[in-house]
Amino acid sequence: MTDSKWHAQYPELGTGPVPIEPYISPEHFELERERIFRRMWLNVGREEEIPKPGDYLVKDLPVCHASIVVVRGKDGRIRAFHNVCSHRGNKLAWDQGGSCRMFACKFHGWTYNLEGQLAFVPDEENFFDLKKEALGLTPVAVDTWQGFIFIHLNPHPGESLQEFLGEFGKDLSGYPFAQLSATRYTWTAEVNANWKILKDGFQEAFHVAFLHKRSVPDSFTSTTNPYSHSPYFKLYPRHHRTSVYGNREHRPTAVEALTYQFGMPFRDELAANGLPPGVNPTRDPSWFFDLTVVFPNFFVDVAASFYFTYNFWPLAVDRTRWEVRLYFPRAENAGQQFSLEYNKVLFRDVLLEDASTSEKIQSVLASGAKTHFMLHDQELLIRHDLKVIEDCVGFYGKR
Repeated sequence: MTDSKWHAQYPELGTGPVPIEPYISPEHFELERERIFRRMWLNVGREEEIPKPGDYLVKDLPVCHASIVVVRGKDGRIRAFHNVCSHRGNKLAWDQGGSCRMFACKFHGWTYNLEGQLAFVPDEENFFDLKKEALGLTPVAVDTWQGFIFIHLNPHPGESLQEFLGEFGKDLSGYPFAQLSATRYTWTAEVNANWKILKDGFQEAFHVAFLHKRSVPDSFTSTTNPYSHSPYFKLYPRHHRTSVYGNREHRPTAVEALTYQFGMPFRDELAANGLPPGVNPTRDPSWFFDLTVVFPNFFVDVAASFYFTYNFWPLAVDRTRWEVRLYFPRAENAGQQFSLEYNKVLFRDVLLEDASTSEKIQSVLASGAKTHFMLHDQELLIRHDLKVIEDCVGFYGKR
């Protein structure tokens, strides 16, 4: 393994301690709300969730004081609107998703078509100077990248989604997201921790040898790489990525050996066709997966035969809604289904260790016992993330 000092490649990030205050400050949280989440492209789902005209999903965004409905129109186009009726402000769609021909408010029956236009008003003649053409649903910007749906609260944002993603988006082009999205496992949890504490736990693999020593004792560590040093980092203006080491000498348990025997669907096809150049770009033989982070709160981590995503949605300065999605291709036989189910449960157990640790960290930060974090060279992504956040919110520049 390389012993590169990554800070030398990114000297502008510095090597000193970083302050804890942004993780516990209500003032900082409010700046994040206004200057990050209300001004950035945000991932809210995938196209497979709304495949047919009339299919919709609802994404509640407490950090933005908003609820958004994303719907596929009769023309096949995806649109997004604030989930608010124009009459008395009722939340229009109350569920998390579904399919419909029209959206009808449960309060007084105002009805909107899939294009967001106000189509019907009960007892319309008793309203005053009602101009239905101006009372449709309030739109937000929506676009897709590699099948992922993004929204922007500004209906006319200053930069397109493609501009926002920049080189990062190009580097993942060619990865078979669609082929690997047939099977999806989903978890959602409210975690008593600041969104950055939770996010930071997944921006390095340095902790694996300690926190996950029972669940995955030697999957990410070895005698030659005992601290799971990553062989590759890349920082973009706002986003970043790293390659995660995998131990090729890992000794599988009896159950793991059984799952290997059955195999993972699509793995052979990927091996035959090869991964796109932007995935495992160094072609490191010890590569396990690429950890890729779209600022501010979206992870899409890609491996050879599966991928998974995280969304970290701030609820309060010390509380986060964490959404996890694990994607596999469709199993072709019972053995492959067993393999998927086993990997799902193992993945869940590892995540539980991460979540509980985040809560323990948050529970003592406000004590004031420590004022700064000391970051390791392998915690480069955390240092970069904090710089991007500060560039957005200007918390210390105000003082």
